[in-house]
Parts: sequence; C-alpha cells; structure tokens
Amino acid sequence: MVAAASKCRVCRGPAIIDLPRHNAHFCAEHFLDLCRRQVMKAIDKFDMLTTADRVLVAVSGGKDSLAVWDLLIDLGYQADGLYVGLGIGDYSDTSADYARRFASERGLKLIEISLRGEYGYDVPTAARATKRVPCSACGISKRHLFDKAALDGGYTVLVTGHNLDDEAAVLFGNTLRWDVEYLARQLPVLPARNGFPKKVKPLIRLTEREMAAWCIVRGIDYIVDECPMAAGNKHLAYKAALNAIETESPGSKAAFYLNFLENMAPVLAAATVAGTSASGSEALHACSSCGAPTTGDICAFCNIVNKASAHEPVPVELVMANGRSKR
Repeated sequence: MVAAASKCRVCRGPAIIDLPRHNAHFCAEHFLDLCRRQVMKAIDKFDMLTTADRVLVAVSGGKDSLAVWDLLIDLGYQADGLYVGLGIGDYSDTSADYARRFASERGLKLIEISLRGEYGYDVPTAARATKRVPCSACGISKRHLFDKAALDGGYTVLVTGHNLDDEAAVLFGNTLRWDVEYLARQLPVLPARNGFPKKVKPLIRLTEREMAAWCIVRGIDYIVDECPMAAGNKHLAYKAALNAIETESPGSKAAFYLNFLENMAPVLAAATVAGTSASGSEALHACSSCGAPTTGDICAFCNIVNKASAHEPVPVELVMANGRSKR
C-alpha cells in the first residue's frame, strides 16, 4: 500500500496507506479516524441518520457493505443487517458465509431472505425467464426486498454500501447519456414516501480502496471476487475509465461527484419541481399482487416472480456461457 519510509501526516509514525487524493499518508489509527470523519461528514451534511433511528444495512458479504455496517456500529448507531440470497451458485453461498460470520463474531442481528426458498426463483433463472440481463433482474429483486424488509421490520432508514467509486461511475454513465431523469434522482438520500423507506449512502466520500483498507485494518474478512454475472457490465467500464483519470489527476472522482451534488443536483431538483424535467414521473398506485408502489397493474418484482418461479432452474454457468457468446 505504501513505501516503507513513509510517515503518517498526523503523528509522523509509520504509514500503512497513501491517499494521493488527500496528498497524504496515514498510520492505521489515523486512517480509521479519517474514514470515521468522512462518514460523519456525509451523514451530517445530508441529514442521513440519527442515533435514534432503527437502521437496516443491506449487506452482500463484500467489503463495502460490511465496512459501512461496521462503521455505523463503531459510531454508535443501532444497525441490523439484511442479506438476500440471490442463488448465484457458489458465489452466493460464499458471500452468505462472510455476512453470517461478520454478524456472529460481533453479536449483530442478520436477517436473511432466500429468493429460491421464499419466492421460487434465483437470479440466473430470472434472467433467462424474463430475457433480462442478470444485473437487471438482480437489481429489481434486491430493491423490492430491501424496501419490504425495512418497512415490514419497522426500520426508519435503509443503508446501502455504495461508495464514491460507485456513485461517480453511475454519474459518469448518466452524464454520457444526459439522462436527466436519472441524474435528478442520483442523490445520497432518498426520503421516505408512501411504500418506500428512507434510503441513505454513508460511504459517498470514501473509495473502494479505502473501504478495503478499513476492512484489513479492522480484521474484517469479506468476499473478494466480483459477482460472476457482472462481467461485461458497463458500470465496470465506467469505473475503469474514471480510475485512469484518477491516476493522472488524483481527486478527480471526488470532485466530479461531490461537485455534482453541490452545484448541479440543486439545479436539477429545481427544474423537476418546476415541471421542466425531461420526463414527468408517472403516478404510483398499489401493485395488484403485493401492494408495493408501481406504475403498472403489477410491479416489476411480481412480474419476475410470476415468470421465473414457473421456469425450470437455470444453472449460473449456463447464463454466463450464453452471455459470453453474445459479446
């Protein structure tokens, strides 16, 4: 991570990590302090949480979701975890083990939901049955179940582990297409409204690398492998492009995303309120099947359940093989 002779900017002790965007090196203690400050700055600026909130953290077994859960507990918040088993072969089995181990070692509550066990399908089967790309079927399933678990459990805030790299990559993609509707919604806090819980992203000021370092210093084991079904996802290409820019100009990702929130997001919000957004939002009503908010007769999740639960299970390897053959 860092040259042996490097010194911490704060205490001048041996550094464990260099952070070019801060033009500084840090020892373990002061690196952890930096992460805590960045999370608290995001929480305070956007009014994400209070210690009175009942918080549900969506965890995947990866570094970001386990790190944000650990950070919130460390900072004194009440936070339970939620793991959704997506049925993506060995990857899902392994990620579940990491999430369970993290919770068990710290005496934390972990809620588990199995797509196959409770809804009769998994992501590979949903991708085949609905003719959606796997990431689309996965995202629809997770969003619905995250919302439902938060509301059913009486939680006041739903937390996800989206970090600075994630948000900058999404912003990059939306900007390339000038997708004004999505740009207007890309905020670190989505307020609660009828049928939806409040959703927040406390890691928006921290990078993937910093979250990996947090886990290493804190002794958190996490699944390192990327989801095998994410290969070819444009999101990864956008991350790679931004990483190349960051290498040449440290701090570019933070400036790109955080200045968007500061300078452009208010303009888009004002335009939406004034009715000048590119596409008006459709009225929501209750899904005829599950009661969740939707613009159609049944919601996208129930549509997946109807199609995928009646389909023969599809092995993840088959979906991956077909995906490779199409690229």
